[in-house]
Amino acid sequence: MSAFAGKRVVVIGGMGFIGTNLTERLIANGASVTVLTPLRERHADQADRFERLGARIIEGDVRDRELMPTVVSGQHIIFNLSGQSGAVRSMEDPWSDLDTNVKGNLVLLESLRAAGAGAKVVFAGSRLQYGKADRLPVAEEDQGDPLCVHAIHKRTVEEYLKLYATLFGVTFAIARVTNPYGPGQPKGRTAYGVINRLIHLALAGEALTIYGDGHQQRDYVHVADVVDALSLLALSDAANGRVYNIASGVGSRMIDVANTIVTIADRGHVEHVEWPALAQQIETGDFVADISRARRELDWQPKWALRDGLEDAIAYYRAAHS
Repeated sequence: MSAFAGKRVVVIGGMGFIGTNLTERLIANGASVTVLTPLRERHADQADRFERLGARIIEGDVRDRELMPTVVSGQHIIFNLSGQSGAVRSMEDPWSDLDTNVKGNLVLLESLRAAGAGAKVVFAGSRLQYGKADRLPVAEEDQGDPLCVHAIHKRTVEEYLKLYATLFGVTFAIARVTNPYGPGQPKGRTAYGVINRLIHLALAGEALTIYGDGHQQRDYVHVADVVDALSLLALSDAANGRVYNIASGVGSRMIDVANTIVTIADRGHVEHVEWPALAQQIETGDFVADISRARRELDWQPKWALRDGLEDAIAYYRAAHS
């Protein structure tokens, strides 16, 4: 029997990229799953499928102060994967990022307090919180200056979580996820998920546009490894009140990844373009995460090597394109 069997679990943002993969896993492991999604119509087929598998789908917004106490009441675990993603987008529209990412989390915490709910919150943070790294790999304590509004908002939510834990006994764990990729991201999503976006472009026979020389390093982690980590964070008492880098721990140059995608897909071509002014202004430089804390405290480590993960993702999206 899975440790999730019989657990009442809410996945806020359960129709998103990571959320869909997590919801699939939770259902398979016997959890009683509730998915909160702001617009069911956008994910109608997936919502119908989850319902057939026994999940409950609620169409609603995490910012809804009347709805959220009813969503969290009686639950054991709440995964909050909701929010607006994208560093550049957060600078172009900071108000939406503030409203979605900060207000939504505050409404969730106030709903837990009002309902007297004892559910554990698992929050998905971001590598962007670290800003420009002074050293690699970057450990959880290495807090530089954020370079975008999105990063500041993610940090703010972490402070909210700590405050509500201290004052009201809210239990939480935080996963600072690096650059996730893999099956399940719709091709229309372009503000985040760079690897999946490049795969979609390659399979369509289009140009994979790379800013500058493409030598910037990122730490890419397969979504299945992210789901493994989120599951452990939810179930482990050792993770309570703790923050973990969830990453591969390996840096890869963007140009090398793009060329590998073209090779595996046998389609598309790499095209270098100038950095857009705003993207260059908030570029964080090379990033590789230190994942030793997650290894040590959670006995977690990524299973997917990048080449294997790219082959898996390309096979999935190739089938979806056909």
